[in-house]
Amino acid sequence: MNKLTADELREMYLSFFESKGHKRIPGASVIPENDPTVLFTTAGMHPLVPYLMGAMEHPAGTRLTDVQKCIRTGDIDAVGDSAHLTFFEMLGNWSLNDYFKKEAISWSYEFLTTKLGFSPDQLSVTVFKGEGVEGESGYIPADEEAVEIWKSLGIPDERIYRLPREDNWWGPAGTTGPCGPDTEMFIDTGKEKCGPDCRPGCHCGKFIEIWNDVFMQYNKNADGAFEPLGRHNVDTGMGVERTICMMSGAATVYDTEIFAPIMAKIDELSTVTPEDAELALKSRRIVADHMRTATFILCDPKGGVKPGNIGANYVLRRLIRRAVRYSRFLGIAPGFTVKLAEVICEKYKHVYPELAENLATCKSDLEAEENRFNQTLDKGAAMFAKVAEQLKAHNQTQISGKTAFKLYDTFGYPLEMTLELAKEQGLEVDVAGFEEANRKHQELSRTTSAGSFKAGLQDNSEVVTRMHTATHLLHAALHKVLGPTANQKGSNITAERLRFDFTWPEKMTDAQIAEVEKLVNGWIEQGIDVTKKLTTVEEAKAEGAVALFGAKYGEQVSLYSIGEVSKEICCGPHVENTKELGSFKIQKEQSSSAGVRRIKAVIGNM
Repeated sequence: MNKLTADELREMYLSFFESKGHKRIPGASVIPENDPTVLFTTAGMHPLVPYLMGAMEHPAGTRLTDVQKCIRTGDIDAVGDSAHLTFFEMLGNWSLNDYFKKEAISWSYEFLTTKLGFSPDQLSVTVFKGEGVEGESGYIPADEEAVEIWKSLGIPDERIYRLPREDNWWGPAGTTGPCGPDTEMFIDTGKEKCGPDCRPGCHCGKFIEIWNDVFMQYNKNADGAFEPLGRHNVDTGMGVERTICMMSGAATVYDTEIFAPIMAKIDELSTVTPEDAELALKSRRIVADHMRTATFILCDPKGGVKPGNIGANYVLRRLIRRAVRYSRFLGIAPGFTVKLAEVICEKYKHVYPELAENLATCKSDLEAEENRFNQTLDKGAAMFAKVAEQLKAHNQTQISGKTAFKLYDTFGYPLEMTLELAKEQGLEVDVAGFEEANRKHQELSRTTSAGSFKAGLQDNSEVVTRMHTATHLLHAALHKVLGPTANQKGSNITAERLRFDFTWPEKMTDAQIAEVEKLVNGWIEQGIDVTKKLTTVEEAKAEGAVALFGAKYGEQVSLYSIGEVSKEICCGPHVENTKELGSFKIQKEQSSSAGVRRIKAVIGNM
């Protein structure tokens, strides 16, 4: 097993797959384009969905490899343990209807054993065991092809585990669409088995997943049947942080060189060590993880996400505020978020130049949010003091679960902070009552937001395609009415509406809104053809194309032109003629964040 740095691993992986005929492509933004099903890019395959589905051809070809920045916050409350992260880098190699299982599995095995240096004896794998009854709806055969390939590479049957769909299946992204089995690779750490049923995926720590190969070969239809897709794709993923942890022999990802400068800065800024060792460890990890994620979001070249109360803005706010809350356990003085952002930028700027390019704005946003939340926490401390005083006045010693939850929900106090303060005052806390109040709140939140992010490219390709093309016309119209400084900062599309954020310092007038609508509808009525050509970024710039020129692009890009109205570098889906849009109507123009306005609009029937 070879000890590697993250820099060495990235380059080794990309070079290996280049030697197998893959084209190295840049990773995408952490803010997804035209996919309302998620708030952030959650996996390496996410930006490549249109190509995996065959909606368009990738400019770089059918064999691709990249490193993708990913953000997952579904397990945010688990951050602080030895493994969970909200931001991570995913290494991937992709086959777009090119090679399939034999090559993918063989190359995975080769990389693990000859490049990373794992012994074949350490390797165990899982495959899909099949589901249902042949001839009935929902039947999917076992992936015996993958089994035989692993055996041919020398992996014995006793280390090939056949598992059900919840373990070894990907997709579809919606209720219908492309999907398929996967095979996952695990390294045996040498620990004792947790019991007779110990196996990869049991989470006891004996087997650690290191890689996953997804084979997209089926289409799930509306009847629930799985039919051969007609095209075969391979989508793989290997996490940089987890792999470096295993390669270095570190106890946790936080003990690797990836986090070393961040943890060192946290320790330098800390003035208190909580008596509870577990709380101290958890606090250091939460501050490190959340600040790394927040810095990458705020420095993203696409921009548009600022601390706020809705969607991705709320997630960002929650990350920053959790970091601030837990910094207090460590006695870290206000102003620490900016100092940590500087360290994170220094660590990653050679890989992701946007961190250095956007650091000044990032620091300004962090400072403002940290100051706002510290004021809120101070109010919470005053509320706690009042609660404690009232309890003592009535000879009571327990803070109710409802009150503890109010401190958490309204003032951002984690339960651990309330427990610490209660201990100092000689009080107890109804933890069970707090957990019950929190559970009810989470159920309500899930019910309320269940339909907030429906649809997306996978399920509404025609509608999304029309909406996406309309954003190009809207962008062009804003340039004509407001001028060239009204540039796109982000977009979000559902089956019901499009949302478009752009730089502009003030509210648009009714006349300006009406003129934008008039221009877009005029171009729709003209029936202008939408054309695409492959070119370079330099050539696109020379033609006057609009793009996020701070973003990373490959050697070739897709340039979409709508007559002489619009020229944009883009990888989204487009109609062939503006007539297909029907009509365009702006429903609302409002503030999104400082210096950024937001338009919500709809298109009519064709």
